[in-house]
Amino acid sequence: MALFTDIEPERDRPHLARRIGWLSLAVSLVGVTAIALMPAPFVIEEPGPIYNTLGTQLSAGTEVPLISIPSQKTYDTGGSLDMLTVRLSGNRENPPSWLEVATAYFDPSRAVLPIDEIFPQGETVQQSDEQGRVDMQNSQKEAVAAALTSLGYTFPSTLNVISSQPGSPADGILLAGDIITSVDGQPFADVSALRAGIAQNGVTQPAIVVVQRAGVEKALTITPVLSGGAEPVPILGIIVGSDYHFPFDVKIQLENVGGPSAGMMFALGIIDKLTPGKLNGGENVAGTGTITGAGDVGPIGGIRQKLFGARDGGARWFLAPASNCNEVTGHIPSGLTVFSVKTLDDAVTALKAVAAGGDTSQLPTCQAS
Repeated sequence: MALFTDIEPERDRPHLARRIGWLSLAVSLVGVTAIALMPAPFVIEEPGPIYNTLGTQLSAGTEVPLISIPSQKTYDTGGSLDMLTVRLSGNRENPPSWLEVATAYFDPSRAVLPIDEIFPQGETVQQSDEQGRVDMQNSQKEAVAAALTSLGYTFPSTLNVISSQPGSPADGILLAGDIITSVDGQPFADVSALRAGIAQNGVTQPAIVVVQRAGVEKALTITPVLSGGAEPVPILGIIVGSDYHFPFDVKIQLENVGGPSAGMMFALGIIDKLTPGKLNGGENVAGTGTITGAGDVGPIGGIRQKLFGARDGGARWFLAPASNCNEVTGHIPSGLTVFSVKTLDDAVTALKAVAAGGDTSQLPTCQAS
């Protein structure tokens, strides 16, 4: 009996070791799963919906043109001039999990960004959405201004204060409805130029902001502060809108999309509708870029995601801001040809070359460094 008792535990030890091993593995898996599902301090950018500025979109159950010019003669268009969007996954209130972040990291069409870069500290999602809405409205006005200027029209414009952010340098000084006529003696034609003027003033000295308020001119002294985010810039803490007095009405109807990056494609769509022939030659062209009323094309965020979105949407040609070329080079999906543009005129030139069906190799591109 003693011999039997001594041998039996030896038989049980492998079973016991296996049980302990499986238990350790289970505990480890539970731990890894718990960590994977924990919120991460990042947001994920991925390709979003595509809108053909020459086409229509559904509004209140009815298909309506994205761009309509009811009082003017318009011309048939063809193909597409696609504006691209980026979808954000996550915010401060609802961040993505570490598992989602890890999955996105290995997908070239997606990008993982620090949450502070997209949602600066102290800025709520609602404030970010409001700024995006105003930026979209401004981009549409700037697009109309750029397109009509390109076509030879002239018209006056003003810059209006929509609101001042609580706790900002402008809080209680600049009021909704104020018309900004100059900063440090310099007038500005559009919001982009105004921002550049404030940045030039810097944060070490006050800016002299002259406004018209209820018909009375006032000179106000305000010292900018640095914004939050990955690339802080001097700001007054105001939301400003452009108000152009156009010679005729151009309606742009696009719902639930924010930000300024569709400006160039809106401008091209307007030009195409107001001029004979197909500006793009009936080809599928996509692009992105901010626009000023003077026709300058500026950089945008999420361009790599937009390149993949354009390719997946069937575009063969892509118009990219020259100032985004450092992000474009080396990241162009196969089947997509990218042209670099600095102005609206550059974009029109590229489209005419595509429409002609000839050699486009001499057009500016995002060259490898």
